[in-house]
Amino acid sequence: MNADLVELAREEVDAVYRAESRRVFATLIRRLGGDFDLAEEALHDAFRAALEQWPRDGVPSNPRAWLVSVGRFKAIDRIRRRARFEPLDDASRPVADPGEDESTEEGESVADDLLRLIFTCCHPALSVDAQVALTLREVCGLTTEAIAHAFLIPLPTLAQRIVRAKAKIRVARIPYQVPGPGELPDRLDAALRVVYLVFNEGYAASSGASLTRPDLSSEAIHLGRQLVELLPEPEAIGLLALMLLQESRRAARTSPSGDLILLEDQDRSLWNRGQIEEGLALVERALSSRRFGPYTLQAAIAAAHAGTSDVEAAKWARIVALYDLLMRVEPSPVVELNRAVALAMRDGPRAGLALIDSILARGDLTDYHLVHAARADLCRRLGKTAQARAAYERALGLTQQVPERRFLESRLRELSD
Repeated sequence: MNADLVELAREEVDAVYRAESRRVFATLIRRLGGDFDLAEEALHDAFRAALEQWPRDGVPSNPRAWLVSVGRFKAIDRIRRRARFEPLDDASRPVADPGEDESTEEGESVADDLLRLIFTCCHPALSVDAQVALTLREVCGLTTEAIAHAFLIPLPTLAQRIVRAKAKIRVARIPYQVPGPGELPDRLDAALRVVYLVFNEGYAASSGASLTRPDLSSEAIHLGRQLVELLPEPEAIGLLALMLLQESRRAARTSPSGDLILLEDQDRSLWNRGQIEEGLALVERALSSRRFGPYTLQAAIAAAHAGTSDVEAAKWARIVALYDLLMRVEPSPVVELNRAVALAMRDGPRAGLALIDSILARGDLTDYHLVHAARADLCRRLGKTAQARAAYERALGLTQQVPERRFLESRLRELSD
């Protein structure tokens, strides 16, 4: 067999795996009665067969349908062998010719399969931690080791979390289906929340030596694109816009040594203009629907920053107004904190400090390091050095993020100087 043809076929298999493996997997789950583990075995069997057959026979005209059919036949063969208590020896049997068996299924049904997979992994019967782990494992195709490393979770803990989630789906008979119109808004919210949780852990890691984890934010943006392609609802569009606009600043957020750089000090020439332009267009698209929610409003706030040449020229009145609207749509102490910071930029640090103090007086966010860091900065700007020092020390005691700790320590040294 010609070595060049073999190498070309292998490259094609790799390309198909990257582009189609999760869709093939999603369809196999449906074809095999919702069995995640059997579908995963079938997926690997199908691609192993492709590596053996495509160099010899050529790449089929419809690789996805070929893989689904072969995977399904392989899974049936596995089930029969297990039923007869015979050892599995795939190499001893030729792969069945997929022929025309269900190979014409395309388009909408395949898209529905991927949506089924996303909504099943994000089902509200599962804990949020399980939803995140299962989505990364099954929808994104990350290895268990990669997920455990990204979230700094012991591998056995993460593996057990995924096993329990699959068992819950099986025992609770969670249906492998796209929610109906009555359920869709709430279920979509849950899926978007999982995607944004993954993005946030990549954009601003909760702990560890690095400020960001690009692999996670990249996977979240990929997931966001899939959701917009499959289900172009305004909030899905808004979330994708938000992630792109935030991600556009990645290169400017840290120094070459890994130190944190605040928004007002960032070199905006390092911002990714392609992501900004795509994000701004998506914001306009979501806002024009008149059915937008919190993700679109947050994206509009990010767009207000991205559309200016420097922080001083930012339209702080518009940003505060957007936070006012966000407080009505989805009130929370964190949104209130962000509004206080924006208000300080519009009306001065004293106005922002009064709002932050009222948040803390209610007992909200007392263990959230960013509220104390924001309070410290406003006190510093007002010349309240003792209060600023106490707030920086409180923030330092609460954060587990190494670059943030270095930043807070540098602020404390500046106060001493």
